[in-house]
Amino acid sequence: MKYYLIAGERSGDLHGANLIKGIKQHDPQAQFRGWGGDMMAEAGMELVTHYKDTAFMGFLEVVLNLRKISGFLKKCKKDILEQKPDALILIDYPGFNLRIASFAKRRGIKVYYYISPKVWAWNQKRALKIKAYVDRMFVIFPFETDFYSTYDYKVDYVGNPLMDAIAAFQPDPDFRTKHSIPSDKPVVALLPGSRRQEIVNMLDTMLTVQPHFPEYQFIISGVRNLPASLYEKYQALPHVQVVFEATYDILSVAEAALVTSGTATLETALLNIPEVVCYRTSGISYAIAKRLIRVPYISLVNLIMNKEVVRELIQDELNTQQLVDELRAILPDGIKRQEQLQDYARLQELVGGPGASERAGALMVKYLLNG
Repeated sequence: MKYYLIAGERSGDLHGANLIKGIKQHDPQAQFRGWGGDMMAEAGMELVTHYKDTAFMGFLEVVLNLRKISGFLKKCKKDILEQKPDALILIDYPGFNLRIASFAKRRGIKVYYYISPKVWAWNQKRALKIKAYVDRMFVIFPFETDFYSTYDYKVDYVGNPLMDAIAAFQPDPDFRTKHSIPSDKPVVALLPGSRRQEIVNMLDTMLTVQPHFPEYQFIISGVRNLPASLYEKYQALPHVQVVFEATYDILSVAEAALVTSGTATLETALLNIPEVVCYRTSGISYAIAKRLIRVPYISLVNLIMNKEVVRELIQDELNTQQLVDELRAILPDGIKRQEQLQDYARLQELVGGPGASERAGALMVKYLLNG
């Protein structure tokens, strides 16, 4: 069967790649085409457009790029019609994917959604659009099943696909040596994100803590989908390194991390690394978000646990003094470290074990075969 997948950011690329592998276990002749990134291409998908060209962060940034986004939508719709897939599989990325879902549904294409948009966080009435446009929704958080049931919409809970990636991860025992990381210096990891705006908005501020912790080596997790020039000025800083495409290995040697809000906050917690969550966007985007968001936290860790496990420093709170205080509190001998690690143990119980990608793939093939 033919599958057309759309992922619009780095985390979606990871989950899309694992989903492709899961589908192949139950449909060995499967053909894949779509929008995503290098990991989905390596898993066997014919890549139409890379997410590095389509990832826009914040309300203002989306508005400023409406013409470009409109062009991407037209290109995507045209390609779907030409390919005539048996199923369209949408992965998160709601601003774009819900429009494509409506388009595909009207043309009789089966629409599956893997990893629900966070409709429970804001604009909850979008659940009605999902119910109208999406044939099957595969969710990764237990509470999403109850949320959708309030709209009389039955979804499939498959578990969290991050556990597949984490279960497959084997730390590189030579990581420090390969990257000339001093063996006698403990590490603080900086995960500033995978979008240009995230690097620009947050990395400079994150690094203002470095002089306060001279005994630590700071390692920035860099990504290749962004221009190398974005990281150049950081390469020359003392006690700071940039290591590309090695987030899990960086975390495996870290004592603590400063992490931009997103999927990485949950990955960091599931890898058992104490963290501080950071977030800053344009003033306009933040003002709009404050009016719309209906949940008390922005990090997935706190949302799943329904309490503040990790400190969230947002907008003006993201400053040197707050970062220094919160980082010191989660480093070895810090006052918050043990409590956070204890909460992580409960978090891992709630998230569950690996197998989400295979379960989702099996269900998708089953639903297609059964009509």
